Amino acid sequence: MNPISGKPEPYQAFADKCSRLIVSASGIFFMICVVIAAVFGIVIYRVVTVSTFAAFKWALIRNNSQVATTGTAVCINFCIIMLLNVLYEKVALLLTNLEQPRTESEWENSFTLKMFLFQFVNLNSSTFYIAFFLGRFTGHPGAYLRLINRWRLEECHPSGCLIDLCMQMGIIMVLKQTWNNFMELGYPLIQNWWTRRKVRQEHGPERKVSFPQWEKDYNLQPMNAYGLFDEYLEMILQFGFTTIFVAAFPLAPLLALLNNIIEIRLDAYKFVTQWRRPLASRAKDIGIWYGILEGIGILSVITNAFVIAITSDFIPRLVYAYKYGPCAGQGEAGQKCMVGYVNASLSVFRISDFENRSEPESDGSEFSGTPLKYCR
Repeated sequence: MNPISGKPEPYQAFADKCSRLIVSASGIFFMICVVIAAVFGIVIYRVVTVSTFAAFKWALIRNNSQVATTGTAVCINFCIIMLLNVLYEKVALLLTNLEQPRTESEWENSFTLKMFLFQFVNLNSSTFYIAFFLGRFTGHPGAYLRLINRWRLEECHPSGCLIDLCMQMGIIMVLKQTWNNFMELGYPLIQNWWTRRKVRQEHGPERKVSFPQWEKDYNLQPMNAYGLFDEYLEMILQFGFTTIFVAAFPLAPLLALLNNIIEIRLDAYKFVTQWRRPLASRAKDIGIWYGILEGIGILSVITNAFVIAITSDFIPRLVYAYKYGPCAGQGEAGQKCMVGYVNASLSVFRISDFENRSEPESDGSEFSGTPLKYCR
């Protein structure tokens, strides 16, 4: 019995609710594992492709094999992201309905959290891999780690992993924003054109008849079933993308600003000319989105700290400038204090210790006149 109204209402047993939540959590975990498997597939592609490009017949690709590998991998990764997003929406809807939330706000919060988790992991998993794992497990000359005992695991660009991270974020951000803007405006435009065409075909010879305004409005596209959910999700994901790795890609906020200026006008045009007038509904606040924003804010502080400390060479450069460089002990730091930094960051490796499969084709005598005994 409802304690307020005194009327009977549907009741869900605790055991039934727990079992449904366990199944839902298992579904979420499985879909996150699918994302990780997709990232692993991209890693294998990068490992295999970098050696292929390094032996390519075109000098342009051969000399820029690292950049070519990163660029093509990011584009493939973007296609996988967009395909999985379509699947995730259906899975999130199925799992939320399986839970049988009691109120509409509970249903919205549950669905929102699932969609955000799916899309956030989908969008950022490869970025986290590049930032914190790429090049960490490659071994060293003479004892390289290899995939299936054949392909060497991928290393970072000689200038560091930040350039790979910057390319990953730049390409995905530009492609995703372009695609979103096309789908938000281009898709309704095409649908409305097709609807008008069908209506005029139905009228046969009276094609040029002018329809009253209310009928024209009725033939427009209805607002999607989730209302402003997609708009919120797009902004939250963009906020995460611009803050979590902003230390590696400082242009991200500028790209987000330009995108949002354009999107304001596109949304205005879409609401006024391409959609039927939406029904207004009250909302107490922005719901679970506020908690998600707070979580992203905390995560971005931690992630940027790790990017500066681990991924970039900011700390090693400072240590060299103050401890080992020409200005050591003088309390100064500038460009002149970094002289010799690259040389100090490289270790000495004897060429005689190379693996058989990694031996150089020449002994280097064409460069120095005598065979080289070690490299850096």
